[in-house]
Amino acid sequence: MRPANHVFSGLGTTIFTVMSALAAEHGAINLGQGFPDDEGPDDVRAVAAKALIDGPNQYPPMPGLPALRQAVAAANKRFYGLDVDWQKQVLVTSGATEALNDCLMALLNPGDEAILIEPAYDSYKPVIEAVGAKIVTVALEPPHWTLPLDRLAAAFTSKTKLILLNTPMNPTGKVFTRAELDAIAALLVKHDAYAVCDEVYEHLVFSGHKHIPLMTLPGMAERCVRIGSAGKTFSLTGWKIGYITGPEHLMTPIMKAHQFVTFTTAPATQTAIAFGLGKDDSYFAGLAASLEAKRDILAAGLKDAGFDVLPTNGTYFISADFRPLGFNGTDEEFCRDITIKAKVAAIPLSAFYAPNAAHAPRHLARFCFCKQDAILAESSARLKAYAKK
Repeated sequence: MRPANHVFSGLGTTIFTVMSALAAEHGAINLGQGFPDDEGPDDVRAVAAKALIDGPNQYPPMPGLPALRQAVAAANKRFYGLDVDWQKQVLVTSGATEALNDCLMALLNPGDEAILIEPAYDSYKPVIEAVGAKIVTVALEPPHWTLPLDRLAAAFTSKTKLILLNTPMNPTGKVFTRAELDAIAALLVKHDAYAVCDEVYEHLVFSGHKHIPLMTLPGMAERCVRIGSAGKTFSLTGWKIGYITGPEHLMTPIMKAHQFVTFTTAPATQTAIAFGLGKDDSYFAGLAASLEAKRDILAAGLKDAGFDVLPTNGTYFISADFRPLGFNGTDEEFCRDITIKAKVAAIPLSAFYAPNAAHAPRHLARFCFCKQDAILAESSARLKAYAKK
């Protein structure tokens, strides 16, 4: 038989699926997969329920309902001062992962180079490779996840088409600084390249830090597309609502890619997210404050159990060094061990690097803290008991 696509047929089961299955098998608390354990705002869900009954329930416009595209444009202006034409510069997608696929398929050609900053979300790599482009990686430096600007500059060549920038960043919780963004912007101009900006955690940034979209920097509005996620902003990950904002000359091919991927997205949930994006500032501030408090609960618990805890300034995730516990195996071995013995599941951080990457740290585990406070406390207690053994 003829082989299927070599990229996708060569992929194994994701570590997220593996660890979630292991957690279910052993009755473990799952702090591996990044989803909240509440059901999202009551008022947003009520709007969706009404829209589902009232209709329409047939195909909405391919780029998304006008109400949601207008709401996305208004949010860009409200939070970042960006002037966006909702008709030409906004696209609604079936989740941010689809948005990433649309952007990468539309902007990359075989032979192009795409720069990834590691550790990187696992969906980036196969899509880039499947379209025939080459990946060039630049690794951040733990424990503070600093961006090595000299290595970043060296990664750019005449073949560089784009950089994929994730800020706030999964899995590290890093929020890129203005100085780092300025350096990236200068390299994009110098090499006539684009940026695909994965900003799904844009509203999950903690005190003392600020999310700055690369698109807001001088000269970047024409070079950037930025991706948002209603799933992250409203704790409604199962709804799979994403949105892309970008200049018309980039959005045109991205919309053409979208029309042959999902074409459109459920209208009732679009209506509800349009409502949600107009909520008071207190909602967005409260979301960040609530998650910051959860981060602090889990960080304190991990420290009490003996971990060295790395800083996290945004997202759902915190990383911890398990070497002080006396465990001498790899991060994957550690995550399996705590899932079975402590009944707490986490994700090995090396999963966010290219397979067998020599520079990938093997002593860090990523924990998700967007859970109920009691669950975080129980997880900490279990890990502390495990560490004592």
